[in-house]
Amino acid sequence: MAQTTKREKRASPANPRVTQPVKRGVAGEPGAAGGPPEDSGRLDSLLGLFVHELRDTYNAEQQLITALPKMAELAEDQELATAVREHLEQTRGQLRRLDRIFASLNLSPKSIKCAGMAGILEEGEELIGKDLPGSVRDAALIAGGQRVEHYEMAAYGTLRAYAEQLGLHDAADLLDETLQEEGATDVRLSRLAERRINAGAMQGVA
Repeated sequence: MAQTTKREKRASPANPRVTQPVKRGVAGEPGAAGGPPEDSGRLDSLLGLFVHELRDTYNAEQQLITALPKMAELAEDQELATAVREHLEQTRGQLRRLDRIFASLNLSPKSIKCAGMAGILEEGEELIGKDLPGSVRDAALIAGGQRVEHYEMAAYGTLRAYAEQLGLHDAADLLDETLQEEGATDVRLSRLAERRINAGAMQGVA
């Protein structure tokens, strides 16, 4: 009996109970690794939905690349500023991974506006634009950053599950790399908040 691989057992937010091996497509067929995509403008198949969500996520990353430098400049805590700058470089790499996935599907990496990311960033800008003590602003930056991370984790987990189902295993691996990075950034922000930034914010409003 063939053994189920670790990747085939992997769960995600969109498919939390994957227990059966993923059926691999045949090269040249829609949905197979290296095969041509279906009409990417149509949402009548999982592949069409996958491409739509890829383009939405591509735009989310573009928006984030624009927003992160400002967040780093506003951070008073130097470790927080460093974490934001390092995540900016990670985000550029994540965008390049999406470029590779589009290329594997013979599609241009065009984007569609991600309203979800736009809303999260707009809300964060409104809050940190207020006249806040530095420590309180840092706590607000972490709160906004973690909203971003959780949104992206949901997006990449779903995309990874779609890629596995479609037999696009190279794409699934690239998406999983990004998913792991987003999770690590979320943990890093939590540790910063719990170690000192939240406590400093308490003093900032005293």
